Amino acid sequence: MRILLGSGGFRTDERVRTLRAHLKAHLGAVQRVLFVPYALHDHNKYLQTMLERGLNADYELVGIHHAADPRDAVAQAEAIYVGGGNTFRLLDSLYRFDLLDVIRDRVRAGMPYVGVSAGTNVACPTMMTTNDMPIVQPASFTALGVVPFQINAHYYTGAHWVKHGEQFVEHFGETRDDRLREFHEMNDTPVVGLWEAGILHCDGETVKLENAPARVFRKGGTAMDFEPGADLSGVLN
Repeated sequence: MRILLGSGGFRTDERVRTLRAHLKAHLGAVQRVLFVPYALHDHNKYLQTMLERGLNADYELVGIHHAADPRDAVAQAEAIYVGGGNTFRLLDSLYRFDLLDVIRDRVRAGMPYVGVSAGTNVACPTMMTTNDMPIVQPASFTALGVVPFQINAHYYTGAHWVKHGEQFVEHFGETRDDRLREFHEMNDTPVVGLWEAGILHCDGETVKLENAPARVFRKGGTAMDFEPGADLSGVLN
């Protein structure tokens, strides 16, 4: 398999350049990439923004929302790029258009997959470690499952602090670590807390961390921190 999963936060020129380099290495000689914008409301604007900001890495992006038959568009695609936004909305659309099985089959057969933020969440067995608000109700939380672990995108450690004037005041809300501990009170699947701009390259055997740190959570175990360059497969499989 050829899977690239990004946490998100590609909002600086340096981060965009880094993402473009990873996309070119990942997609190689692919000419056209099927883009899935379902996580945001305005699909055309999302596609245009991707092009304007260079997040397509010079590949031709074709919006799946323009396809008369979305399933056939996936079946014929050279590669697929699933963008970020609201994971509930994204997964709901994948169910409504009956796309989960055809995407899963194509990715397992070797079609390159790129996911960012919500697009990363739906590559996991479920969407249950998303940070998003449930603005719609998908048919199920079960997602693509093209990787055997969960990801918490936009991960960060520590407590919340809110700036009031020139002072920072502790918010006392739950930390990400608190929420992921709660996930493991009810579930067994390992979770990767992927920092902003972090990238995972997955080929079915290795899980290579690039560009930012990550923290791995396992049920009943101590969280483990990793730096870019690490292969996480040994603690995830």
